[in-house]
Amino acid sequence: MTAIPHRFLSTTAPQLPTTYNALATRYDNMPFRRAGRSGLLLPAISLGLWQNFGEADPIANSRAILRRAFDLGITHIDLANNYGPPQGAAERTFGLILNSDFRAYRDEMVISTKAGYDMWPGPYGEWGSRKYLIASLDQSLIRMGLDYVDVFYSHRPDPETPLEETMGALDQIVRSGKALYVGISNYSPEQTRESSRILRALGTPCLLHQPRYNMFDRHIEAGLLDVLKEEGIGCIVFSPLAQGLLTERYLGGIPTDSRAGKGSRFLKPESISDDALARARRLAALARHRGQTLAQLAVTWILRQPQITSVLIGASRTTQVDELVAGLSFPSLTDVELEEIEKCLKPGC
Repeated sequence: MTAIPHRFLSTTAPQLPTTYNALATRYDNMPFRRAGRSGLLLPAISLGLWQNFGEADPIANSRAILRRAFDLGITHIDLANNYGPPQGAAERTFGLILNSDFRAYRDEMVISTKAGYDMWPGPYGEWGSRKYLIASLDQSLIRMGLDYVDVFYSHRPDPETPLEETMGALDQIVRSGKALYVGISNYSPEQTRESSRILRALGTPCLLHQPRYNMFDRHIEAGLLDVLKEEGIGCIVFSPLAQGLLTERYLGGIPTDSRAGKGSRFLKPESISDDALARARRLAALARHRGQTLAQLAVTWILRQPQITSVLIGASRTTQVDELVAGLSFPSLTDVELEEIEKCLKPGC
């Protein structure tokens, strides 16, 4: 296995510890849900390393988040080749922490990564060709110090490469032992159905689809969830808090240290409209009535869907992990509460 060079941190940064003992209670309270028609169970909440695990992020904080998540039963860690920034940094960070803290727990973990977006220059550094997908996974395994990942995704459909080639590459990856399962992300209902058909014929069923889904973005309700149910594919959703809009973070304005305040390309100040804030405030009031935070309510609302296997959360602090996991203990939403949420979501209500 190729060694990963030590992290590019200042000499005053704390060193990673060499031992970690996970809490014996880690499975006591986390519910697990089946991924479609498969043998794999995932925690209701999974941890995505899309942001906050890059070069500029203190590795001690990244380690603390991963430790706390695992102690609370979050056994699924989701990455992609281009997560960082820069590209590849999140996988390098995770590889270092895995090696120092989690080697003894590898078989308790589900580790996933993806390829599809731009990763290196030239025509073979993005999209869905067999050459790109296989080369990208090889690089990801080196960065993380792994022999295999549990799940490998085609991160987005390629409009010019035949689906047969992309799905054939996923099948080849499983047969080579570099991944146990495969999935797709950001595919339309029609593309999902056809991808599932091809993979099933090859003998490597599609395990998961990973789309965006939250109270402000409900596009998967218009066909995709039905396709996933028919095809026996699990669903793990990202952006459950709408980049922070479904938290109390922006209800009083845009903090200078927030994602929008820092000029993130994924959440710009102009995206925080008066209408979105008004809807968020109404939802926050409903959440308080239930004794929840707005973020907790947002996750509870997503998990009402039986087709949802897991919700991918991001975190910059351990307290955020604590908050969202604690939200799982609240009762399911009643029909009356669901109707009230629909009223809160109506523009201009």
